[in-house]
Amino acid sequence: MKRIWKILKWSGIFLLFLCVIYIGLYTYAKLSSKLPINTANQFYLYDKDNNLYSGFNHEWIRLDEMSDYIIDATIATEDKNFYKHQGFDFLRIAKAMFINITNRKRLQGASTITQQYAKNLFLDFDKTWHRKIDEAFLTMRLEMHYSKDEILEGYLNTINYGGIFGIENASKYYFGKSSKDLTLAEASILAGIPKSPSNYSPIANPENAKKRQAIILRAMVNNHYITEEEEKDAYQTELTYVGKKENEDIPTLMYYQDAVIKELEEIETIPTSFLKTGGLKIYTNLDLNAQKILDGSISKNFESKPELQVASVMMDPNTGKILAIAGGRDYSKSQFNRVISSKRQVGSTMKPFLYYTALESGFTASTTFTSERTTFTFSENKTYSPQNYAETYGNKPISLAAAIAYSDNIYAVKTHLFIGEENLVEFASRIGITSPLQAIPSLALGTEEINILEMMKAYSAFANEGYKIEPHFIERVEDMNGNVLYKAKEKKENILNKSTVYILNELLTNSYASELIDYNYPTCIGIAPKMTKTYAVKTGTTNTDHLIFGYNKDLIIGMWVGYDDNRETEVSDGSLMKNAWVDAMEAYLKDKENNWYETPSNVVGVLVDPISGQPATETTKNKKIFYYIKGTQPLSNDNDLEEAFAEINGT
Repeated sequence: MKRIWKILKWSGIFLLFLCVIYIGLYTYAKLSSKLPINTANQFYLYDKDNNLYSGFNHEWIRLDEMSDYIIDATIATEDKNFYKHQGFDFLRIAKAMFINITNRKRLQGASTITQQYAKNLFLDFDKTWHRKIDEAFLTMRLEMHYSKDEILEGYLNTINYGGIFGIENASKYYFGKSSKDLTLAEASILAGIPKSPSNYSPIANPENAKKRQAIILRAMVNNHYITEEEEKDAYQTELTYVGKKENEDIPTLMYYQDAVIKELEEIETIPTSFLKTGGLKIYTNLDLNAQKILDGSISKNFESKPELQVASVMMDPNTGKILAIAGGRDYSKSQFNRVISSKRQVGSTMKPFLYYTALESGFTASTTFTSERTTFTFSENKTYSPQNYAETYGNKPISLAAAIAYSDNIYAVKTHLFIGEENLVEFASRIGITSPLQAIPSLALGTEEINILEMMKAYSAFANEGYKIEPHFIERVEDMNGNVLYKAKEKKENILNKSTVYILNELLTNSYASELIDYNYPTCIGIAPKMTKTYAVKTGTTNTDHLIFGYNKDLIIGMWVGYDDNRETEVSDGSLMKNAWVDAMEAYLKDKENNWYETPSNVVGVLVDPISGQPATETTKNKKIFYYIKGTQPLSNDNDLEEAFAEINGT
């Protein structure tokens, strides 16, 4: 009995202590200054010409201007005791903890509307204890300084409805009407989105949205907001979705917005709380003309393949300014941003990194290896048998230039093993690849997964004649008073030899050169008729991926196509991608001159047989100028490394 009394005594003291702390915190919150919430959580995004581009700033409306249906649906679903608690629903918290503990996983949350609103007033959603404490105290301050209606109004004006922030913007986006005119059916659909915007968007996932609507309507019935008859009528109502913002006809534009917000979260000089800035003005590198061009080329070329997805980036290779991106085909149907959030095998687009390393190691455009079926043997009797695309082999020595034009895998692996597998890993790191790479034979064929922005950074070092730059979306950020919080600094580090880069860039033009039509065809010969300018281009193909990176001095475009479920692609998918790439490149540069690179003074051009790499004679069928560092140009048939490779490989 004494033990029970002791437990009750100390439990009472502990509860009393908690009450004192609770009252003290609320008292302190009451004495704190009032938060300026009606201007917080506001973004204003500007393009490269400092023009505010449409639909991103929030349209704040009063609670009495909203449909009662959206208010009731939100309360019934998110926080049915909203008007009864002081920011925290302790009974709901205890219930959620019990369910989660007994099931040993997180099945329920217990955040109130006030807590969620407090969370929305921060730039990012860190899950650290420090952030949780900040959010908890902010919840108290909101409750102490604002009425329940004011908090609910703020919440509905800032919540995320699938990349559309605020109920008024969401209502216009999905239904083309003001939120005051929302019907029960429409309101119950919108109220379901914030729980998981990517899963419950009625445009991206109509089936999930409908299931979520049923839950919303049932909650409204249970909380006596509507009758069962109204529930049935609303659920059976056929809805039509607009899926467009005012003055907005670019389905991929929102991907740029997402990328901007992600980059913003990583800038240390930006306060994490909007309450310290009153909102933000973000000046980006978005070129709306480039975005429209990229969007149009994707829409036109992939029209016959509605499920095929895309990730693409248009960038100025000299500054790293990202002009346009497509993180997918249509943001309204898929909010997953493949530019900033995915990694894929890069295939043969890895080979230019290998061949620059080879050129640094003494290779030239005329260096030959035999293209033939090959099995490489290593220690412990391990073997590797790569294959060329469509099992096409020259069965003869071919030049490095021809190997690039045909994307010959045998030549690439021989080169990789000859110069040393670690060299490619080190070079990739030097030019900006941060994804972990293994020094294995297949690395030369792009079997490792790399993000497209990493690849853009790496390829830009070739496009700008040897400099490492930082791809970026944001140019500067200001608070609402015009104070500059961040300004991008140009980071340009010379990491490559300009003459070697020039030679590599010339080699990459062979991917569409008719002079290399022989036992095989250059990989981009099909789009050559569309080219009015000179480009360095490299494609890559795996069973599940197609990639292309191409550039000149003014512009670089990278593109990936494939399927999110990793199903195998078709040959035609690669052809569609190449056409989308060249269409975007040509459209953006149509009014510009052919801005190719000047030949360095220590580089010489020689007319050669492009397949053998040897100096052309009168009887040579096809001839092309290849470039060399002076003193390394071919004078006789002395560039065949096959015997040396065989000795190293032990074959």
